[in-house]
Amino acid sequence: MLAVDGGGTKTDLALLDQSGALLGHARGGGSQVHYLGVGGTIEVLEALLTQAAAAAGLDPRVGPIATTAHLLLAGIDLPQELDALQRGMAELHWSEQLVIGNDTDALLRAGTDRGWGVAVVCGTGVNCLGRAPDGREARFLSFGDVSGDWGGGPDVGLAAVAAAVRAVDGRSARTALEAALAEHFCVTGPLELAEKFHLGELPRARFAEICPIVFELRDHDQVCAAIVERLVGEIVAFVSAATARLGLRAIDADVILGGGVHRNMDAGVLGMIAAGIHEFAPNVRVAVSSSEPIVGAALFGLDALGAGAEAQARARSALSAAAAAGGAA
Repeated sequence: MLAVDGGGTKTDLALLDQSGALLGHARGGGSQVHYLGVGGTIEVLEALLTQAAAAAGLDPRVGPIATTAHLLLAGIDLPQELDALQRGMAELHWSEQLVIGNDTDALLRAGTDRGWGVAVVCGTGVNCLGRAPDGREARFLSFGDVSGDWGGGPDVGLAAVAAAVRAVDGRSARTALEAALAEHFCVTGPLELAEKFHLGELPRARFAEICPIVFELRDHDQVCAAIVERLVGEIVAFVSAATARLGLRAIDADVILGGGVHRNMDAGVLGMIAAGIHEFAPNVRVAVSSSEPIVGAALFGLDALGAGAEAQARARSALSAAAAAGGAA
């Protein structure tokens, strides 16, 4: 079986057998269709499959390499996006069965075995999936600014740089971010940092590095505290909308948080999120997923093959170790 979790900055691809044993794993850059287009996404996946297949002693050019494949990718938000990628991938004949979906599906499956609940991803971007016990779903466009999204790592980082610049030029309150960002990026101050981002001397992907700094300073800096409060509010708003649309507020649904931003949060920020959610859904359980989303993609494949709990536990353990190592295995 073939499993893929693809995001805006990294993609994990794994080959496993029906026992849950990991045959090959590879990690590469982002594979989001919004950024790369269908052709670019397929190129990323082809390169990763070549690496993972080599580790498994398999040749991806010879017949279907897998019985089933689950490709769960950020940016698969509209039927036409799904159809375009489905057509492109089907031509490669990697598997007998091909399932393509959104990366929020992977997070929800990795975070709970119940098959339903709410998943919120905060990584390069932000998105949410709600699924009721009867299968009804609440999904969101997740197009970025145009669909009202805010809360990915680059969003938080950009807000921090903007606040530091405004502090230096007198438009807003002074902040500890001024010195912290200068030290982190080895610049003289926020103005130079803004120039480097503007001129492309620093890639915008590096905004995500600032999230841990904002979380670290929030208890001692009002500007950072305000950014964190906005982030918490956005996450709570997703859960509020999903639970309201699906009628989940009165039951013990699982709310699973995942993505790099959530993994950088301390217990205090996570407590703020849980407290906000419990105001309207007091019985839900809020947790950060202990497994990478690639685990969810693999578990879907094992479900399709009828594998049992032992195989799922083996896959979860092996993939968590491989994903943590971050390289090919």
